[in-house]
Amino acid sequence: MSNSKYLGYPNEFAAEPMSTADMIDACKQHTMYTWTANDAVAPLPIARAEGVYLYTPEGQRILDFNAQLMSVLIGHAHPRVIAAMKRQLDELIFVYPQTATQVRARVAKLMHEICPGMESFFFTLGGAEANENAIRAARLFTGRHKILARYRSYHGATNLTMMLTGDPRRWASEPGSPGIVHVMDPVPYSYSFGETDEERCDNHLKYLEEVIQYEGPHTIAAMITETVTGTNGVMVPPKGWFKKLRAMLDKYGILLICDEVMAGMGRTGKMLAYEHFDVIPDIVTLAKGLTSSYFPLGCMGVSAKIADHFRKNVFWGGLTYNSHPVGLATAEAVIRVMMDEGMLENTVKMGVVMRAEMDRLQAKHVSVAEGRCIGLFGMMDVRKNSKNEPIAPYNGSHPAMTEMTKFFRENGLFTFVRWNSFTCNPPLCITEAQLKEGFEIIDRGLEITDRVFEG
Repeated sequence: MSNSKYLGYPNEFAAEPMSTADMIDACKQHTMYTWTANDAVAPLPIARAEGVYLYTPEGQRILDFNAQLMSVLIGHAHPRVIAAMKRQLDELIFVYPQTATQVRARVAKLMHEICPGMESFFFTLGGAEANENAIRAARLFTGRHKILARYRSYHGATNLTMMLTGDPRRWASEPGSPGIVHVMDPVPYSYSFGETDEERCDNHLKYLEEVIQYEGPHTIAAMITETVTGTNGVMVPPKGWFKKLRAMLDKYGILLICDEVMAGMGRTGKMLAYEHFDVIPDIVTLAKGLTSSYFPLGCMGVSAKIADHFRKNVFWGGLTYNSHPVGLATAEAVIRVMMDEGMLENTVKMGVVMRAEMDRLQAKHVSVAEGRCIGLFGMMDVRKNSKNEPIAPYNGSHPAMTEMTKFFRENGLFTFVRWNSFTCNPPLCITEAQLKEGFEIIDRGLEITDRVFEG
């Protein structure tokens, strides 16, 4: 049936473009937005993206200072990745999971090469599914049910992964999947385990071992932890914490799951963030940067002992889109681009620039409490007084932070402002000039919070 709204072949399904206002209205009326009431959302209209920039339909250029959801790691619209995706579309688009394909074989071998200590991989469509299956694998392997998780964490928005998540987004989904035990982090929001890394490490692990005793070690299958905490602070664990944690968990037969959906795939300057801490988890989960978000894909990687278990025992899990050929081809191209174009090396180099810029802004602006980064994984905290009290409370807001959010958007900077912090997580291909362009906008935006500083 013909329809005058549609153009002729080869673009027979391409509708005539809407005005920006009509596009926003249709999106708000007929789609649901995340983490907000639809009437309250102000969607950012985007027409195209390239490199480290987004472009509105009217042509405004916006520096993507959060790589969207900390995920477009190689930058937008990389031609080599787009070409690889097109080749896969011409070769094989979809087959059911219990098949063998060339691209599945290649990517499995590639993942084995780049993920130290991981033997076998289960491919999903995102990070939440990867974490769901990591918990399933841990429970099936150990025969135990409970999972330890941290309060300063985010692990996904499915029912189970929302229960793993420690931050307040969990509350609306409760009661949820049983068996999750939350514990404080080595660096909680207000309570302190000590002033030095050594104190925080030893005191936190002493506390954690007591929790394990209360819960019964024989009931705990695994502890899941973001290797570097993401949206809840970009917190690097205290020196020595991971190795001592690994030893404690081994003592009780509890598996270690590292959620690297945000921290993995080069974001910290190493392909896997756990490489910084001289530890090998039992299970690692990845997504986001695995395909630079060009296609939905996540994965669970497991160590040899777990892989061997499931060679003889059923893994009671499945997904229609497990090992999707187009997703795998995208991941393969993204990993090759990242390695060929030296993006890990650039991340280390630009991380030094980011550290210097954060230090510069802290020295200049009284409202800056602290800046943290590892590689190009960064966050800055804003304070309300010289006592370093946050400008907004836990799960709260402040008019100055709302104003700064608007300022960033109007001045061509895309990032996330939440509570008393804002993120600094650009694509790993960013140049020094582009990085400083972002911090120049931040510099001007911090004048807003300086004005309300109680000094």
